[in-house]
Parts: sequence; C-alpha cells; structure tokens
Amino acid sequence: MANIKSAKKRVLITAEETASNKTKKTALKNAVKEFDAAVATGENVDAKYLEAVKKIDRAATKGLIKKNTAARKKSALAKKQAAK
Repeated sequence: MANIKSAKKRVLITAEETASNKTKKTALKNAVKEFDAAVATGENVDAKYLEAVKKIDRAATKGLIKKNTAARKKSALAKKQAAK
C-alpha cells in the first residue's frame, strides 16, 4: 500500500474510475446483446440498433474503446440489421 498522501489518493481515484469504466463497458455489451436478441425475434430492431450505436459512439468518445474498435462494432451491427 502507498505511504504518500497523493499516492493513496490516486489508488482511490483509480478504483473509482475502474468501477465506472466497468459499469459503462457492461452497459455497452448489454446494448449489443439486446440488439442481437431483437434481430433474432425480429421486433424493435431499429430502436435497439440506434441505442447500441449510441452507446458505442459514447464509449469511443470517452476513450473506453478505441475508434477503430467502435467502427468495427458498428459495421457488424449494420450488417446484421441489413440482413434482418
């Protein structure tokens, strides 16, 4: 454990940021899973697509995922939506 006050503070802040990032990443994955479920059932596909793309864009903007990863994920979703 850190002895210096600033190091102790960084440990706490890092733990908070890690928890926040994990929550956001889980929400992103859940949005993609909900879209996949909507494609399987065939209902509400467009709304779930927009929601998933919005979460992907937000994650890329905030630095949670890289720009090319976001583009790849959105492209895969668009292909699934077009094939419905």
